[in-house]
Amino acid sequence: MAKEIRMKAALRSEQGSTAARRLRRTGVLPAAVKRLSGVSESVGLDAHAFENTMRHHSGDNILVTLELGGTDMLTLLREVQHDVISGLAIHADFGEISLTQKIRVSVMLKLIGEADGVKNGGGILEQTLRHVEVACLPADLVESIDVDVSALKLGQVLTVGALVLDPGYTVLTHANLSVATVVAPIAEEVAEVVETAAVAGAEPEVITKGK
Repeated sequence: MAKEIRMKAALRSEQGSTAARRLRRTGVLPAAVKRLSGVSESVGLDAHAFENTMRHHSGDNILVTLELGGTDMLTLLREVQHDVISGLAIHADFGEISLTQKIRVSVMLKLIGEADGVKNGGGILEQTLRHVEVACLPADLVESIDVDVSALKLGQVLTVGALVLDPGYTVLTHANLSVATVVAPIAEEVAEVVETAAVAGAEPEVITKGK
């Protein structure tokens, strides 16, 4: 299950970039929560506490219980915007979720194992897809999915449809998309071509300008 943390939040009435800058100067992180009803609410969080908490929690999918108005609200941290210079968070977006309703999320794919085509074929493993879209219940949410590539041979391609996932996952990404492949080293192929040309006594063609 994805990591779950708790944060205190307070409703805010001020809107706009000017109000957001004023809040940040007072140590408040502007944020928005999209409720299950579809209504968005503006809230504020302690910026220092947010930074400290996020420093110990990394990943694409983080479950956050917001303490708002004396009640707990289970949310998914959808996005965090950062200042390009300081790197500090300047805005956060949350989405309210229900434990009994599936949510659509993007989960990172993590390749594990040494591919057969690399170990025995001298190939290079290339990861062509790093995230997959799935629908699942919050309780089944994970930060990443391990993908075993040890059986992948030289020239073979592992597709989304071949992934072995939890039964609770509904894969939304197209099944034919490539996740990983083992290819022959390009440098070796170029070296072989050059060596073959040298053995054959081939010389570069000289093109001269006509009259």
